[in-house]
Amino acid sequence: MTAAAVLFWGLGLAQLMLVCAMTLAAWRIMAGPRAQDRVLGLDTLYVTTMLLLLTFGIQTGRTLYFESAITIALLGFVGTVALS
Repeated sequence: MTAAAVLFWGLGLAQLMLVCAMTLAAWRIMAGPRAQDRVLGLDTLYVTTMLLLLTFGIQTGRTLYFESAITIALLGFVGTVALS
């Protein structure tokens, strides 16, 4: 197995797991009984979105994904501080 094949399958598996994590975070936002649960779900959602964009950036080699990930990280941090 070549290094390119390991990278291809590893990134695909990571993206699949991140999509599952995003689904569970969205469920926590909708079904959370308290506001704190919803804020934690939102934190998890923006972090997993940022990581998914980073894996797409690694896969394609385009810098647009990395810049978008930085923007999401900054906006997510500001949103968390505002909700706190």
